[in-house]
Amino acid sequence: MFSGLDEQTRPAPATPEQPASAEPVTFLLVGSDTLDHPGPGETPGGRSDAIIIARFSADRTHAQLISIPRDSWVDIPGRGRSKFNASYAWGGPSLLIQTVEQLTKVRIDHYLTIDFDGLIKVTDDLGGVDVVVADTTSNGPYTFPAGMNHLNGDQARWYLGQRHGLTGGDFDRVKRQQQYLKSMFSKLFSAHTFSDPGRLDKAMLAVTSAVKIDDSLGNGDLLSLALSMRGVTPDNVDFFTAPVLGTGMEGEASVVYLNSVTGERMWSYLRTDSLSQNAAEFASEALTDVPR
Repeated sequence: MFSGLDEQTRPAPATPEQPASAEPVTFLLVGSDTLDHPGPGETPGGRSDAIIIARFSADRTHAQLISIPRDSWVDIPGRGRSKFNASYAWGGPSLLIQTVEQLTKVRIDHYLTIDFDGLIKVTDDLGGVDVVVADTTSNGPYTFPAGMNHLNGDQARWYLGQRHGLTGGDFDRVKRQQQYLKSMFSKLFSAHTFSDPGRLDKAMLAVTSAVKIDDSLGNGDLLSLALSMRGVTPDNVDFFTAPVLGTGMEGEASVVYLNSVTGERMWSYLRTDSLSQNAAEFASEALTDVPR
């Protein structure tokens, strides 16, 4: 997927403001939703429904995860303007990476994708995940009452796949995705996974068997990266959503309009590996209602 990209047009690697012994590492995390029905102009089974930039800082003490709404109205290289997730339907991971890099000018180092079968496996391997539900909702065979819910893998699948019936639509689904990831990280750290080699190995096996990672990152590299991040605690993981101006219609499609001014400020901090130090500027885009 990276071999097909034109290196001359790609963003330069992140340049940390402060000297560090390592370089920042940036993943593009992509999740697919097979439970939801495609909207106008969307390809069944060919959409990326969770699009998250994950940055691990050069000093390996902080991480930032930034969700980009799938319905964002953006320029797609060679295709013109359309919904963000159309880039995946039209050109797979390569075009999606190009679209993200063109929008943010942030270089993507690695690509990771997970489908709902993988999500079920990871959740069940962790013994379930706790999430806080804002308002009682139902999806498929499950009802999720307001308050704390302990989800197994199949419940998580339906909880994260829901969009219809949520007050904020896809924005609420993004919050659910972020909340799930935050809770998953907390579960890993509460189990002392990163300080126990046996538990770390078991966790890595669970993750690598449930996700697909680009060929440039082998299992040994992934383990080394995980070990290097043992200083990252849940309190040092910040979640954001790309700044949004509002919503509207483009033809028959409901779309999200991104705030290019505030967004560029966010992306510029990411390019200099300084978003964690400036997180307070984006309080309205940050996730706050998560279980501790």
